[in-house]
Amino acid sequence: MRAMTYRGPYRIRVIDKPIPEIEHPRDAIVRVTRACICGSDLHLYHGMMPDPRVGQTFGHEFVGVVEDVGTDVRTPKAGDRVLVPFNIFCGECYFCQKQLFSNCHNVNPNATAVGGIYGYSHTTGGYDGGQAEYVRVPFADAGPMKIPDTIDDDNAALCTDAYPTGYQAAEMAEIKRGDSVVVFGAGPVGLFAAKSAWFMGAGRVMIVDHYDYRLEFAKRFAQCETLNFRDVRDPVWHLKKETDWLGWDAAIDAVGCDATGDTLHRFVGIRPLKLQAGAANALNWATDSVRKGGVVSIIGAYGPPFNLVAIGDAMNKGLTIRTNQASVKRNLPRCIEHIEAGHINPKDIITHRFALEDISEGYHVFANKLDGCIKPMVIPSTGH
Repeated sequence: MRAMTYRGPYRIRVIDKPIPEIEHPRDAIVRVTRACICGSDLHLYHGMMPDPRVGQTFGHEFVGVVEDVGTDVRTPKAGDRVLVPFNIFCGECYFCQKQLFSNCHNVNPNATAVGGIYGYSHTTGGYDGGQAEYVRVPFADAGPMKIPDTIDDDNAALCTDAYPTGYQAAEMAEIKRGDSVVVFGAGPVGLFAAKSAWFMGAGRVMIVDHYDYRLEFAKRFAQCETLNFRDVRDPVWHLKKETDWLGWDAAIDAVGCDATGDTLHRFVGIRPLKLQAGAANALNWATDSVRKGGVVSIIGAYGPPFNLVAIGDAMNKGLTIRTNQASVKRNLPRCIEHIEAGHINPKDIITHRFALEDISEGYHVFANKLDGCIKPMVIPSTGH
């Protein structure tokens, strides 16, 4: 089969790899029909995450058709059209029983933190991902969901990560009716977080970013206010002024370590050498712009721990901080209800489609914010 493989930072290629086989009675083999490139894939691409190994296939957002199943798999069955949550989980451990599927204890040797994730370095289990023609899906009874006939493959692909992750970001923000919500990052997850904030009763929603084309897209897709932080001298001062100096009720960090700038600039007023993997600017802006007693929801991905987070400010302000990788399977029923009710059409954020053979161009376009790219979709040759 053809599959994307990692060769080092900024270096990927498509090569022939063996079609994966059933390795455990609870495995399934899925023929991929749609995959996406995620903003979190760019963290790997840029070398900001630890332990992505040469030869690994990325891709944790994919849907497809079940080709084969192990002897212990009862559902799904061969021929089923399935969406596969990016979390790999057993469905039975202490954490899975609490629906903390992203924290499963049985799928990752490093499970003291995160569980397993498809195609996301060896810190999350070292599993190959779905930017390929076929993928091995462990614990097939637990993770994959048969796609309803009302949902097409494009919308289903967005339900494997980006949409339910944005939904959980809004959920973790503990939004009450009439609350003001500021979202940092106008990428796919930030867009879905802003859209989902309305579902939860927000009275005001604003997205902060520094790409005008993404902010224009956000106005159309999420019907929210926007702020280009490059247009103001001090984003935090501006955001506080927008709320009569009280601060926002909730802030969502949908950026993570890909934030622009260097966190040290915040503390010493100069721009020194980089001492961290990316920057925590968005998180610190969230902490500073939310009101006392407010909530900060962190859904953006961070790498090594040298992020200089202003935790003292959070403590003194009495903030509630909620974080986690999204537990996709838990969020899917409600997310799908919103699609079927016509409240949201996730595939509207897809701006580019690339054949698997052209995936390196897809990474280049997405990483460099070219051609108005919001979300790229990858079509394997088997996906038609």
